[in-house]
Amino acid sequence: MNRPTHGGNLAWAASLAGCSPRAILDFSASINPLGPPAGVLAALQENLLTIRSYPDPAYRELRTALAEGHRLSADWVLPGNGAAELLTWIGRDLAACSGTYILTPAFADYGRSLRTFSAGVQPMPFGFAPTPIAAELPSALTAAPPTAALLLNNPHNPTGKIFPRAQILRYLDHFALVVVDEAFMDFLPPAEQQSLSDRVPDFPNLIVLRSLTKFYSLPGLRLGYAIAHPERLRRWQSWRDPWCVNQLAVVAALAALPDRDFQQSTWAWLPPARSCLYAGLAQDPRFQPYASAANFLLVHSQEPVPPLQAHLLQQHQLLIRDCLSFPELGEYYFRVAIRTPEDNQRLLAALRNYLF
Repeated sequence: MNRPTHGGNLAWAASLAGCSPRAILDFSASINPLGPPAGVLAALQENLLTIRSYPDPAYRELRTALAEGHRLSADWVLPGNGAAELLTWIGRDLAACSGTYILTPAFADYGRSLRTFSAGVQPMPFGFAPTPIAAELPSALTAAPPTAALLLNNPHNPTGKIFPRAQILRYLDHFALVVVDEAFMDFLPPAEQQSLSDRVPDFPNLIVLRSLTKFYSLPGLRLGYAIAHPERLRRWQSWRDPWCVNQLAVVAALAALPDRDFQQSTWAWLPPARSCLYAGLAQDPRFQPYASAANFLLVHSQEPVPPLQAHLLQQHQLLIRDCLSFPELGEYYFRVAIRTPEDNQRLLAALRNYLF
């Protein structure tokens, strides 16, 4: 079985560990360990028989609920079969630009989307250090032609760095199209978020991409959404297959979005759990964790990661994310999700017992 380019491939991990996928403790996919919310599970159970009917092809109730969270009307929001499906249509729009500047290291699916439509790509490395959490956009972006596009994620994956929204706003008048993937933004408390979703009505060339599956722990249901100008979203709707979002994903979203207790619990859990895992990793001189605003940590290792990854799987049934799919990082970096304190301590103990 080929090495995966994404986290969360438990079938691959189990084949290497020689155990059931259910036995794997997954640190490779950055999913909220507190979820799914109990209300979502109850709603799914109560609405199982809705699979007898097709979803509303316009997704009016879902679009309204998503839009209300951003104080927008429903026509500014389009749900998709995960953010990955919407990224495909974003790639088609990016291909119409003279080229797309991508901050590297970058999420591998950006390349997949752009290659699908033969879009021109201009990698743009940005400097990131172990600290601080905030990062600077590279000044070289100012040399990009006005016919080009900019694609970035915020918080950044895989570094966990956060770009202040004021930095990104400066480029909205410079680029023909700006796409900001905010898949991990929900993990920041509202007062700390740097989202540009509220500025989409002011900039027809701005697209914001969001995910529900990470924060609410629903990756198996596949649900993301885009915030963009209604004309752009209508064009995407005309391109794609009907009923992209399944009925149970709609049910889950409608139950999850108003769950304020779950949101508050997540914002209370993450900072101390992240700080504790960061400190535990930093105590080992073989590892250098990077300060992160997200629910994961990038870690530099003094020795190659693949043997460590294999050992953790085979001896402890723990899966960490190697960074081989990020060419700028390679085999000396890995990424770990923040999980419960007990899970995090299990990982730290396994790392301490590993001999390079």
